[in-house]
Amino acid sequence: KTGCNESPVGNTLNRQFHQEKELKVVVSDLTYVRVQQKWHYICVLVDLYNREIIGYSSGPNKGVRLVYRAFSTVKSDLSSLELFHTDRGNEFKNKLIDQALETFHIGRSLSHKGTPYDNAAREATFKTIKTEFISNRVFPNQQVLDLELFDYVNWFNNIRIHGSLDYQTPTEYKLTHL
Repeated sequence: KTGCNESPVGNTLNRQFHQEKELKVVVSDLTYVRVQQKWHYICVLVDLYNREIIGYSSGPNKGVRLVYRAFSTVKSDLSSLELFHTDRGNEFKNKLIDQALETFHIGRSLSHKGTPYDNAAREATFKTIKTEFISNRVFPNQQVLDLELFDYVNWFNNIRIHGSLDYQTPTEYKLTHL
């Protein structure tokens, strides 16, 4: 039995962060937030085409179920996704996620071990989320975190402009480049 860091799955994305097609490559990661005196976690799925957050979830446990729930919030047909790129964390490289990807014929790409540059686009998105949404915040409970995350994702996708998108929102970019 091999651990996630020894997975034979390679880095198919190979730092090709600029994508010309919607839903071709989706990247993901987790980060932590304070809910009262405990850590909770947020998972987002980001489409590299327009940097849109297409799926998200939050909860008290860091693990596969958090990632799986993020996939369940994607409004598009999951079989239209072509490649799912992440780091080698256990929450991404496990039997449940592998089965979901196989079911919807989604390819898999994993960053090289210990190489954050392989997921630079995801890291940039999380820096933004941490700065704009999480920084110095303590949420009173999971329900407030869920509601505010919903609002933030809506703002991020529909109101916040992105320099990498010629100062358009992800939604505007998608509509003007169809």
